[in-house]
Amino acid sequence: QVHLVESGGGLVQPGGSLRLSCAASGSISSINAMGWYRQAPGKQRELVATIHSGGSTNYADSVKGRFTISRDNAKNTVYLQMNSLKPEDTAVYYCNADIRSTGRVYYKYWGQGTQVTVSS
Repeated sequence: QVHLVESGGGLVQPGGSLRLSCAASGSISSINAMGWYRQAPGKQRELVATIHSGGSTNYADSVKGRFTISRDNAKNTVYLQMNSLKPEDTAVYYCNADIRSTGRVYYKYWGQGTQVTVSS
């Protein structure tokens, strides 16, 4: 059994910062890509950022230069540092990870989501 648990969401004013964390736990042999997605009310879930085990990253155009994804492989944890937040960043943020438990196959797991609200 594998679990992803997010933390760090909340209410912040425009221009503020938040740092999200997502820790994977359970039966884990290795983790490949980890990432963050978000879903605003009435909209589809969209990619925010991904980071691969070697450290390469990918960002949505809307967050480039403001958000930074990082990971601590020893802690099986991925982070999302969000700066210069805008009201349009308001959404539920989900982390995911490609995890291999036993055997050779990687499966994608999702966290339960954490609410980020940017408002004055």
